[in-house]
Amino acid sequence: MSDYNVGKPEFSVSLLHPRYWGVWFGFGLLLLIVNMLPYSMSLKLGQSLGKLALKFGKKRLHIARRNLELAFPDKPADEIETILTENFKNTGAALIESGIAWFWPTWRFRRLLINKDTRPLLEHEKNKKGALLCAVHAFNLEICARGFAALGMPGYGVYRPHTNAAYEFIQYRGRTRDGNKLVYRRDLKKMIRVLRQGERLFYLPDQDYGHNQSVFVPFFAVQDACTTTGTSILAYASKCAIMPVSGFRNQDGKYELIADISIEDNYPKKDKTAAAAYMNKYVEEVILRAPEQWMWLHKRFKSLPDGTQSKTRYQ
Repeated sequence: MSDYNVGKPEFSVSLLHPRYWGVWFGFGLLLLIVNMLPYSMSLKLGQSLGKLALKFGKKRLHIARRNLELAFPDKPADEIETILTENFKNTGAALIESGIAWFWPTWRFRRLLINKDTRPLLEHEKNKKGALLCAVHAFNLEICARGFAALGMPGYGVYRPHTNAAYEFIQYRGRTRDGNKLVYRRDLKKMIRVLRQGERLFYLPDQDYGHNQSVFVPFFAVQDACTTTGTSILAYASKCAIMPVSGFRNQDGKYELIADISIEDNYPKKDKTAAAAYMNKYVEEVILRAPEQWMWLHKRFKSLPDGTQSKTRYQ
């Protein structure tokens, strides 16, 4: 079967093979934790795990620190360290938040959501215009994606199937709660078709995906950040709306869903480099809503314009 035709995985007895027992046990434990413990307690448990990662994950800590230093060269060291501490706490919280997104019933899940501003998105739905929802790699991304669906605004997620069959069985069901659907990450034709049909497509243009289909444009203080051109390809081919969206957790432990602006009118779709730079400005604005909740742990600035990987930026 082609990867493009990957569909909903069905349960079979083979998923009970001993090689999958660890996966079943791990997710079973996560399901119990998020459903049996109060939300505040389970969130604190996750943050405590993140604190442990801060002590033992030295490599990831170094990468996150270098990303922050490169992105914000004018920030004092103590402010960088404060963001790092909160960032790692949110790394642990992400496990709990994924469990909540995948395993909570809708009635309970909705209690965590604040529809801060999604009126433009609803206006596009009314006009049957497809919307490319440009989200970021926040630790609570799973909450954000299900959150829009739970509030009556489901969409398609760009998806890579997991190689472990049991994990894939659980993950697929978790990510298709409340009407969300999935499209394989390389199935560009289906993504365009979905948008042309007036549907929503969640897309994440904020990471360094390598040199293929990328350009080098400013991202925060880094002037040559490798940035995907996928946004402009999808927008040009489908004539869809383009909307930066987010679902960050606020200080009260609620998740604020925002889709408050459409940027397609001034978006330079025909110029991939200008389009990537234009998109990055809005990605920066989204990240700055809660920078401690964005995934600084990956090498965002590893790719260089000469086709190589940087050997000095993360030393």
